[in-house]
Amino acid sequence: MSGKADPRPAGEGTTSRTRLDRGRGALGPALELVHTGRAPTRAVLTAELGVTRATAGAVAAELEALGLIRVDARPGAAAGSQGRPSHRLSVAEDGPVALAAQVHSDGFRAALVGLGGRIVATAPGCEVVDADPAKVLGSVVAAGAELLEETGRRCVGAGLAVPSAVAEPEGLALNPLHLAWPAGAPVREIFAEQVRAAGLDGPAFAANDVNLAALAEHRHGAGRGSRDLLCVATGHRGVGGALVLDGRLHSGSSGLALEVGHLAVNPEGRPCHCGSRGCLDVEADPLALLTAAGRAPGPEMSLLKQADDLIHGQYDDPAVRTAAESLIDRLGLGLAGLVNILNPDRIILGGLHRTLLEADPDRLRAVVADRSLWGRSGGVPILPCTLDHNSLVGAAELAWQPVLDDPLGALVR
Repeated sequence: MSGKADPRPAGEGTTSRTRLDRGRGALGPALELVHTGRAPTRAVLTAELGVTRATAGAVAAELEALGLIRVDARPGAAAGSQGRPSHRLSVAEDGPVALAAQVHSDGFRAALVGLGGRIVATAPGCEVVDADPAKVLGSVVAAGAELLEETGRRCVGAGLAVPSAVAEPEGLALNPLHLAWPAGAPVREIFAEQVRAAGLDGPAFAANDVNLAALAEHRHGAGRGSRDLLCVATGHRGVGGALVLDGRLHSGSSGLALEVGHLAVNPEGRPCHCGSRGCLDVEADPLALLTAAGRAPGPEMSLLKQADDLIHGQYDDPAVRTAAESLIDRLGLGLAGLVNILNPDRIILGGLHRTLLEADPDRLRAVVADRSLWGRSGGVPILPCTLDHNSLVGAAELAWQPVLDDPLGALVR
């Protein structure tokens, strides 16, 4: 398994190996429990897996031998707890990492992300996005490779977040919004080629940035514990949505589900690049706020930063407040329609939408409750996203998934 000689007496080692063989199928589920923080101790791991203490101990020991988790050698009990103290479990802080990359209209960034959604290192972001996807992805992979060399970490794979619907199984970016990339660019194939060219280990993946933000928040942030989670967010431009159903990201039959940016919330509103009018994409994003508030966008910083700063610094200005309330009402109308269709048990908001929620939470929740059937029956919790760089963390989750599915198969080659 781990390739190490067993120093224990023959009978004891045989017993331990037997326990591990019985629990081998539990390695992946056990790692996911520790990865998502749902098994902080070996006692909890035993209960969650439904195995004996001895088998749980063997499974935890093997994951530790693989360099993925740490088992506290001295069991302890929390204050006020009863019963036998249990060994604490945690992800290995010096363990392997995934290369995560994100591209958006205002630049791109690379990071190394360990288990537990921990960002270990980040490369300085670039603010210029070339019209050639290969050049951009080559640059972001090179930045990630430099981080790996500097940190000396093992790479399990790479994940890419892009502002586009990504069609499966080909991995095509059908509508790379506000980038000069051609529609249908084979971003996953290009990304994988750049990863191989850099000599990095592990598979490469690509997906929509909001889908990945939802995945990260469900595992490590504001969506943890939710069964049916709706995420709606606006970043630098446009509006995206994602849905986690029964703990799994729902991307539809070909990866194109939840294009919520093209819900019409203002029939007489602004023309949308999709050919319609009054879509959330152009009625509830940073540019819409700046325009409604009478502020000309400046070139010195991203539109998202300009919009956030406007609300944080000038919300008492009547023009800013009126513009924000208009966006809140349109966002609420869109969320109400989604609640009627999807019946989620939690909604989380990211980007500028998180800022709008924090600026006037009662107004947004009232609009959703008033315009949705399920909202009137008791309300759906609406919470802000809590993770910094959640799309980057979600991109890393793509690369970690094969390890979570089969730690031995992914790491022992």
